[in-house]
Amino acid sequence: MKVNDIRALSTTEMQAKEKEFKEELFNLRFQLATGQLENTTRIKEVRTSIARIKTVLKEQQAN
Repeated sequence: MKVNDIRALSTTEMQAKEKEFKEELFNLRFQLATGQLENTTRIKEVRTSIARIKTVLKEQQAN
């Protein structure tokens, strides 16, 4: 998810997206542990998206 897309969301939508990504990350890690994960780069993409959302939320709180 790109930063411009994240900034277009409201605070509650960003928090919901963050929760959604965290659940997906949990599932991806579970698949990795059981050997069912096919696309390992998705883990990095999800982690990056979570970090971007947290960064934008922190910026909004600072203002």
